Amino acid sequence: MKAALENYHARMQRVLDHIDRHLDDDLGLDALSGVAAFSKYHFHRQFMSTFGLSVHRYVQLARMKRASYRLAYTDAQSVTDIAMDAGYDAPDAFARAFRQRVGQSPSSFRKSPEWEPWLAAFGPLDNARSKLMQKIFTADDVTIRDVAPTPVAIMEHRGDPAMLGATIQRFIAWRKAAGLHPRTSPTFNVWRSERRPASPADYSVDLCVGTGQPIEANDQHMKAGVIPGGRCAVLRVVGNTHNLEPAALYLYRDWLPASGEEARDFPIYCQRLSFVPEVPEHETVAELFLPLK
Repeated sequence: MKAALENYHARMQRVLDHIDRHLDDDLGLDALSGVAAFSKYHFHRQFMSTFGLSVHRYVQLARMKRASYRLAYTDAQSVTDIAMDAGYDAPDAFARAFRQRVGQSPSSFRKSPEWEPWLAAFGPLDNARSKLMQKIFTADDVTIRDVAPTPVAIMEHRGDPAMLGATIQRFIAWRKAAGLHPRTSPTFNVWRSERRPASPADYSVDLCVGTGQPIEANDQHMKAGVIPGGRCAVLRVVGNTHNLEPAALYLYRDWLPASGEEARDFPIYCQRLSFVPEVPEHETVAELFLPLK
């Protein structure tokens, strides 16, 4: 029974992976039921019962979320091009659908995104993905590495995680202005609180970019700091790296007690090796670092 259920879930997971990789292709029932090797006459009900969303709604949300990232974090594409990539024949049809979903027009969202409605709009998509995406980690996935200290510029986010998107936007704008491209200057997040503290006001994370440049004393956005050197347990995560909590839980709950190691007095942090919108969500890569004594 368990093996049959795992096989069923694996086939459904294959469908989600296929959608992520082929957002610009035909993602109709015939194509997706074939990927899962299920009958097309039953597949839409099977998908709905597994994920709580219809196939059409899931695909629509996935394309719309990608479009929202492109609007907020890049200026390389016009709204018209983004609309076409999202599967709409005309910008006004895209604008209507986007406003209905997010509560802002695409051009307004590009200028000044309202992140709380955005989180609510794409919550169903993330919930659907999380149903089957519980990756199982093992001790073989963890390496111990001696890390060199890295001087960084830090933008602190303090307060409601719903507003993190706005801080990320400011961070991207600052690093662009400073000429610190992600390909040449490493990107780190240092977590100084739980992912979901009892009070959202207690949420705390540092957005960091590696640089030896001096930070201006009058720069209100950034401060200088260092990711300290030393031994670290490192766990690499590929795909959907917006939620690294399962990986962090594995390190704390399973790996650390069994390893005989002790954690050092510095928070857990990650280096983001590739991220949205530079790559699609399923191709994002992050390494999680647990500092050790």
